[in-house]
Amino acid sequence: MTSLNRIKAPINEQIAQYDKKVSSWLKSDSGAITNILTYIHSTRGKGIRPLLVMLTHSLHTTQEQRELTNDRCYIGAMLIEMIHTASLLHDDVVDEAYVRRGKPSAHALWRSHNAVLAGDYILAKSYSVGLKLGEYDIVRYITQAMEELCDGEFLQSSQSEKLKMTRSIYLDIIYKKTATLIGASSATGAIAAGATKESIELMKSFGDNLGMAFQIKDDILDFEPTKNTGKSNCADIRERKITLPLLTVLEEATPSEHKKIISLLSNIRNKPSNANYIIDSVMNGGGIEKAYDVMQQYITAAKSQLSGYADSPIKSALLELCDYIADRKK
Repeated sequence: MTSLNRIKAPINEQIAQYDKKVSSWLKSDSGAITNILTYIHSTRGKGIRPLLVMLTHSLHTTQEQRELTNDRCYIGAMLIEMIHTASLLHDDVVDEAYVRRGKPSAHALWRSHNAVLAGDYILAKSYSVGLKLGEYDIVRYITQAMEELCDGEFLQSSQSEKLKMTRSIYLDIIYKKTATLIGASSATGAIAAGATKESIELMKSFGDNLGMAFQIKDDILDFEPTKNTGKSNCADIRERKITLPLLTVLEEATPSEHKKIISLLSNIRNKPSNANYIIDSVMNGGGIEKAYDVMQQYITAAKSQLSGYADSPIKSALLELCDYIADRKK
């Protein structure tokens, strides 16, 4: 399996410069905000989204061009990453999640009020930097993705109450809540590089497909056994979310079996042990394998959209990123 370090290798210098820029741009005179921001920065995730911005920027520039457009690239990467970060801060409050990436969440350490304010500050500060530096086209483009993201979260919340999921609704949800921001990431890199409209649209489509695969993989991983218990976490089921592994089983279930699973799911907040039957149904019904096949279709589509680019270390890194997303274990 390829590693993120190997994928990042062609742009390590840019990543280091980007991290310095983010630290300087997001600094605050408030000690309370600084403490939260420092903690959030130290617990950042894989950085797939800003990485995509920088890789697709490099894909469309020469070394000389890169020196002239790097700040545009960094601003785009920061806006994307900070929108994602703020959404996670707010999600943890809504979901009452006390752990994020194996460590206490900001919600757990500073309470919901301060976690929400920190998310608001990150959004406001990021947009302020982008606008002050005059990157209006990048700010405008990314804002459209933010609107889609919020719409997707509302749609998912609504469906968890109705429990009437269909394949088309599921794909719409994961496109809006995940794929659209990853698509915006790859497109933003091309915009920052001054690429043609056709190249920007191609990169958007590449990122969209990669984002769809990313979310389906997340939904598959939710059924993976945890290290501590050896049992599936299935947080989505416990929150009454019907994701692709369960949906594929429901699509092929008999009417009586379908009714039973939905009945168990509807009462899962009162009776958490209902999850056991649903998990067994997914495992025995091949839900994981069927979801994996769908994910691979999106990975294949993403890779095909790079076929027109000349071979280079950057193109290889993007192809490896596709494999990394498909093969990751967390």
